[in-house]
Amino acid sequence: MPFYAAPIARLLEELERLPGIGPKSAQRLAFHILRADMDAATRLAEAVLEVKRSIHFCSICFNFAENESCDICADPERDDAVVCVVEEPRDIVAIERTGEFRGRYHVLQGAISPIDGIGPEQLRIRELVDRLAPGTVTEIIIATDPDVEGETTALYLARLVKPLGIRVTRIASGLPVGGDLEYADEVTLGRALEARREM
Repeated sequence: MPFYAAPIARLLEELERLPGIGPKSAQRLAFHILRADMDAATRLAEAVLEVKRSIHFCSICFNFAENESCDICADPERDDAVVCVVEEPRDIVAIERTGEFRGRYHVLQGAISPIDGIGPEQLRIRELVDRLAPGTVTEIIIATDPDVEGETTALYLARLVKPLGIRVTRIASGLPVGGDLEYADEVTLGRALEARREM
């Protein structure tokens, strides 16, 4: 980037590494940061560093957590018998916004995608099976994205879990095929949860 001083070019380069940020968005963000006062820039930098230092994966469900377990796993009011399986922590936020689900979660940390070299071994599937061993879980709701990878993952999980005598359901298709859970509105996602079906 020959038009910018080296520090600006480096900032633009780092911003463009963020998902969904192209050159124009990176430029807008960089110019906003440049126009901001030093306190605002320091707060942003400190917030990024703090989240990297203090947030890790929950030891139970692999959601983001500040403590050993996340707030949902630590909540005694949640239903231990039902576990909703999602791809990413952001999917939990989308489902929680509906107010329709009071069970537990399990985050796979992705979806099966042979093209990208992601198989079941790269996901938190073994940990899910370990959670089912004590026999307290009676239903698994598979809430992976309704795309090829999400469907592949759902079918794999259904084949793995059904022999354990646990009911396996899939959220209904009220969601657009090829879409992401995080972009679904609360009503659509709530109805999809209500109308889940046996697999």
